[in-house]
Amino acid sequence: MKLRRAALPLALISMTVMALMATAALAQLRPPVGNRAVPQPAKPVDIGRYAGLWYEMGRYENSFERGCEAVSAEYRMRDDGLIQVVNACRQRGLDGPIKMAKGRAVILPGSGNAKLKVSFFGPFFIGDYWVLDHGDDYDWSIVGEPSGRFLWLLTRSAEPSPTMRAMLESRARELGYDTTLIRPTLH
Repeated sequence: MKLRRAALPLALISMTVMALMATAALAQLRPPVGNRAVPQPAKPVDIGRYAGLWYEMGRYENSFERGCEAVSAEYRMRDDGLIQVVNACRQRGLDGPIKMAKGRAVILPGSGNAKLKVSFFGPFFIGDYWVLDHGDDYDWSIVGEPSGRFLWLLTRSAEPSPTMRAMLESRARELGYDTTLIRPTLH
């Protein structure tokens, strides 16, 4: 009988330790918050001008792009009013295998075309994609989402000039982002 009573507290302690370890492991999967007060998009977006090929200059690291270099995103209007999204990267370096993800996006009404919901899996649009700011000639874009955990700096050139790089980082900082969390993307 004494053995049974001793086993119960040990089992509870073991289960508590396992639960704490699982919680810690899950917390590691979530990227840090780089902006606790994500602003609303600065201006409307002309989807026709935004469409086309973009290159990632830098990003907040995230699980679905871990190990990716030479990252690009292409947006095209579909006949049904949705936007086709094709993301591509090279895994484990510039010479690594190509990884592609195809999805679609819907524009949120009343957002000036600056807020989209994206889906890469199934029928549900769950991912937020906010064009927080962009160049007047659509040569750069800063993309985020409401949690402040994700940020992308995009340009039309795979190798933007040092001036463009500095301007984008400065603008991201003005929008409240911790630019020390930006991971540069190699091309």
